[in-house]
Amino acid sequence: MNEQQKRGTWIWYPGDFEVWLGNLFNNRRTERGAMFPPFWKQDSHWSTVEFSKAFTLDREETITIACEGQFNLALDGKLQFGQPKTFTVPQGEHKLNLKVWNQATPPALFIDGETIKTDSTWIVTYEDKLWIDENGIAHGSGIYVPAASWCFNSPDTPPSAYHLEREEQRPVSCDNVAANGTLYDFGRETFGYLKLKSLKGTVRIYYGESCEEALDKEHCETLDVLTASLPAAVPVGRDSVATVGSAGFSVASSKAFRFVYIEKDEGASYDEVLMDYEYAPFDAARSGLFRCSDDELNKIWDVAAYTMDLTTREFFMDGIKRDRWTWSGDAIQSYLMNYYLRFDVECVKRTIRQLRGKDPVTAHINTIMDYTFYWFKSILDYYEYTGDVDFVREMWPRMLSLMDYCIIRTDYDGLMKGQPDDWIFVDWVDFPMHKRGTLCFEQILFVEALHAMAVCAKLVDDEDDGYYELEAKRTAQKVKDIFWNSERHAYLHAIEDGQMNHQVTKFPNMFAILYGLANTDEQQDIMQSVMLNPAIPPITTPYMRFYELETLCMMGYQTQVLKEMRDYWGGMIREGATSFWEKYNPEETGVQHLAMYGRPYGKSLCHAWGASPIYLIGKYFLGVRPTMPGYEEYEVRPALGGLEWMEGDVPTPFGLIHIEMDSKQIKIRATGGRGTLYYQDRQVSIEANRDTILQI
Repeated sequence: MNEQQKRGTWIWYPGDFEVWLGNLFNNRRTERGAMFPPFWKQDSHWSTVEFSKAFTLDREETITIACEGQFNLALDGKLQFGQPKTFTVPQGEHKLNLKVWNQATPPALFIDGETIKTDSTWIVTYEDKLWIDENGIAHGSGIYVPAASWCFNSPDTPPSAYHLEREEQRPVSCDNVAANGTLYDFGRETFGYLKLKSLKGTVRIYYGESCEEALDKEHCETLDVLTASLPAAVPVGRDSVATVGSAGFSVASSKAFRFVYIEKDEGASYDEVLMDYEYAPFDAARSGLFRCSDDELNKIWDVAAYTMDLTTREFFMDGIKRDRWTWSGDAIQSYLMNYYLRFDVECVKRTIRQLRGKDPVTAHINTIMDYTFYWFKSILDYYEYTGDVDFVREMWPRMLSLMDYCIIRTDYDGLMKGQPDDWIFVDWVDFPMHKRGTLCFEQILFVEALHAMAVCAKLVDDEDDGYYELEAKRTAQKVKDIFWNSERHAYLHAIEDGQMNHQVTKFPNMFAILYGLANTDEQQDIMQSVMLNPAIPPITTPYMRFYELETLCMMGYQTQVLKEMRDYWGGMIREGATSFWEKYNPEETGVQHLAMYGRPYGKSLCHAWGASPIYLIGKYFLGVRPTMPGYEEYEVRPALGGLEWMEGDVPTPFGLIHIEMDSKQIKIRATGGRGTLYYQDRQVSIEANRDTILQI
């Protein structure tokens, strides 16, 4: 019996913890001392929630009650006095109802008794519709759902106290670059809270992912001002809040940096500079690993893993310096990379919930049409990797309302056209590409979103489960009829003002392969006419290189992908990267690599979508993927791609799958599931807890 079964756990209304935490998370962004909130709708948690459960007791039982908020307690419909910390429930059949109000943090409840304990078997509602008639009889018709819980299993650790771990670190070097200014180097990109011991007077702190940024006081993206004479938590501007502890003054808002330039006002001094590195803990023994004969690829894996760890926080973050928000397009890639690195399913669920928020739907997720479609796909991906159908059931009502929003906005052909309030992103591109009208790329994502709806409808036994399957097939055929050009062997770009834009880009074409819109012959045509065609404009962001290289891997081009990873991600490392960037153009040099968005240091040098080698290596070199939800069944299709040898671990719900391969044999060991090893025209069953060896 585990700890959560021995005692109760904190419970709350599903999604409220994520909405509340997401608001704290997304509003930490600053730009040169000014707070910078998200520009999309931010929801709030329900301020009043009712928790209820029925019991049958063989004998009376005394329970202890902890609550985040004010509450009342009703036994069998009758209110009890006060807000008791303990309460005795008599023998027999009874029903407990507790109504909790909390405007500041999500209403949450913890009850512990011999048999009565709060857990996911309790039901909750944000509107119980309870009223009393003239005879004193209570009536209620609220919509109840199973309560949410996570890891808060003590009355002393409520959900509102959740925080990441911290570890003190020191700079690796310092350089007195001015009479009153010192540059500190922490050795690699990091994230946390700067601390100054024995601070006196005022200091000005300039952060940089590069030394150039830290030393450019007028243009660095983030900065702080600390004054020792101020009492703790008194702000001098948004980024100037400080707390005083045993280690001295600590800035109150975390920052991303490698370099820190500290300039002292006249009379100011301090003894030492430290930082509290902030991180999400993980179990290394259950994490993905990779090693091979290529030292450069090993370094790429290590930097990609570190990039993922830096951007895995309360939620999956995009860039740790600038945006610090959750973005659906970034997040879906983080989820996939996470399935091959840490398999942190709780962070996946938190991020999916937070991105969706609450009804009513008033805009696309992050205001971006493509990001809405990725959100649907992320739920299907989650189910395939975890087998967790309960989460699909939880999200299904919000999937329905979001898809209704999309369908209402389709045109007469049933296709998605950008509206005036939509942001059509696709990718950052270095070549002319209009994003107006009806984009083929968006339609292919829409088809995949409909497909996700069709699969999930069957999982939750929705009575209209055939509707979305028919819509997915109808829309896919419409896309092919309109956009496929048999002469150019490619999907064309868009319809603008009723006219076809004949531009050919990689975006819709690679997604047509990835999502199965293109048949076998069309896939081969697309590879030759688009994906391998040097006349087609190249992709320069890791964001879409993720899908480009996955397409190449799907089509068997692992040798070319290995070269691309060495050139592209290896190129960043050769430029000094200690985490992977938001964008990389090999033709740029020096400080050109730091600029973006019209700002000299606008580019994120630690961006989640830069870590895609983790996913590519795990799925297409080690070759592991689930073929039934939650790895109940799985396949291993390893490919050396020109390597002499490789070995690695892929995390799954039942444990690790370990793969070793060289030119002579493949060896696999797994701790659960039913696996099949495929190599060329041979296949071998993988038995759990014993070595499976194939001589090649």
